[in-house]
Amino acid sequence: MPSTDARTPVVDAGPFDLPGRGSAAALCLHGLTGTPYEVRPLAEALSRAGIRAVGPLLPGHGKDVEECRRTPHEAWVESARGEARALREAHAPVFGVGLSMGSLVTLLLASEGLYEAAVCVGTPIRLRQPGVGLARYLKHLVPRIPKTTGSDISDPEARARHPSLRSMPVASIHELQKLQARVLAALPRIEIPLLIAYGALDSTAHPDDARAIVEGVASRVVERQMYRRSAHIVPVDYDGPVLAEAVVRFLVDSGGGA
Repeated sequence: MPSTDARTPVVDAGPFDLPGRGSAAALCLHGLTGTPYEVRPLAEALSRAGIRAVGPLLPGHGKDVEECRRTPHEAWVESARGEARALREAHAPVFGVGLSMGSLVTLLLASEGLYEAAVCVGTPIRLRQPGVGLARYLKHLVPRIPKTTGSDISDPEARARHPSLRSMPVASIHELQKLQARVLAALPRIEIPLLIAYGALDSTAHPDDARAIVEGVASRVVERQMYRRSAHIVPVDYDGPVLAEAVVRFLVDSGGGA
């Protein structure tokens, strides 16, 4: 279901469940104020490779800014946790694939032992934008921040059609910061294979965040990849097809062969 507050209502921004041929499955999680559309290219590649790919619409998304503003980060986590547990009842192995906020949730669930391997794209471990540290106070005075330049995507055509909320609720930024703190504390408990990907032109997640993840986890297998032509939402940006190939290879090598 496309967002009623989206920039382009013609694309399919709804949840998906793409079939696979084998026993493996992947839970694909979108970013804050986004929709499953932004991780669907990765899911379609996984499905073609025989891995079932499920992409839920996380709580607070797909409606309007006010709904997003009222949603605590625990709701995102609990919804994804339920989806991951349901997949584990029917599939093995189960993988996590996340973008931005979805990557934070993916890492948290990985620390709980719900995945056999995971892919995290554009993961914002810390926010560095000016004034972001005041979000807990500003959320009472400034409900939302307009996205005047659209989503963080280099490809102008992809940016123009990208469905997302037109503004960022400041309360949601504060909730994201709470989630970031939980993930930072959880990193040492993560032992599964990880692929950490990011766009070189990302203005949302600093490249140092990828290094912090690599250095913070206990995983013995960690790949870190940078995509030079892309910004934050790599799956739908210039390097999306190359990223999709890398995701398939990594998860198939991690035991997801059909």
